[in-house]
Amino acid sequence: MKKEFTRLLAVLMIALMTICATGYAEVTVAEDAIVYSYEELPLERNGISLHLDRIAVSGTEPSKSILLVHGLTYSSHEFDMNYQDYSLVRLLAREGYAVWRLDVAGYGRSGAVEDGFMPDSDYAAEDICAAVEAILDNTGLEKIDVLGWSWGTVTSSRFAANHPEYVNKLVLYAPILNGLGEAVISDAFHVNDWEHAASDFQLDANGDYDLTITDPVIIEMYCSSCWHYDGYSSPNGGRRDLCVDPSVLLIDLESIATPTLVICGDSDPYLNMDLVNGSIELLPEGSSLEVIPGASHCAMIEKPFYHDFQNRLLSYLAG
Repeated sequence: MKKEFTRLLAVLMIALMTICATGYAEVTVAEDAIVYSYEELPLERNGISLHLDRIAVSGTEPSKSILLVHGLTYSSHEFDMNYQDYSLVRLLAREGYAVWRLDVAGYGRSGAVEDGFMPDSDYAAEDICAAVEAILDNTGLEKIDVLGWSWGTVTSSRFAANHPEYVNKLVLYAPILNGLGEAVISDAFHVNDWEHAASDFQLDANGDYDLTITDPVIIEMYCSSCWHYDGYSSPNGGRRDLCVDPSVLLIDLESIATPTLVICGDSDPYLNMDLVNGSIELLPEGSSLEVIPGASHCAMIEKPFYHDFQNRLLSYLAG
């Protein structure tokens, strides 16, 4: 049932995402008639081209910037599910941000890597640093906000700990604070498929996707985007970092000097909620913890929860 569902509109959605990818310079959202400008900033590190793009409301000159950092398997397209008002990218743009997205080396639209173990968490943190320095140089700002999701919380927190001078506020969305369990990761690249792309969506009692939680259009759009941008494989360096004993802490909260928002759902199967609930005690003044009841790893695109997620995030950033 799940496999048939995720393939149901595959041809249509791949065609849609191809159109979005190739005709993206000026994108109009029909419901609010807002036009968004899109540009790419050339960036290279360690001989590998890195995809760094910027989205803002067309005709504006945003005075603030935020960088969105993707998770373990799939790249930064995840933040722009352009359906109804789900898109985090467009929400932030409407709030006056220049919204930047980075694909870590080997991911999405960035250059390929020969060794999939090379872009591990520390390597990705340096890619983030290169992106932030490029953004600051481009905008003339001294600091920006940074949001990481899932593995992106590991990589962005390590960057922020090393470079607090660059970060205004840090957002750890669904933070992987500790190891997910020991596993041998022998292959340098992860094999991607539709089932895996949809694996984080909540299921109902029958084991099918719970369509009261996730809109079927979002499921199709998300999976089609993964297929379009990330294809058959992605690097496994980060996966090898995460698949360690749960006693291993992956994020050193006490090393973070930047005010930090920890935001997640209490039904996220990847999180140690005891560590999450204790995180605020280890973070600097001005930090906040927001736990959304019933939400999972995909809270930002879950039908009952995404507005709550958006409101809590915007409230923290504005505060």
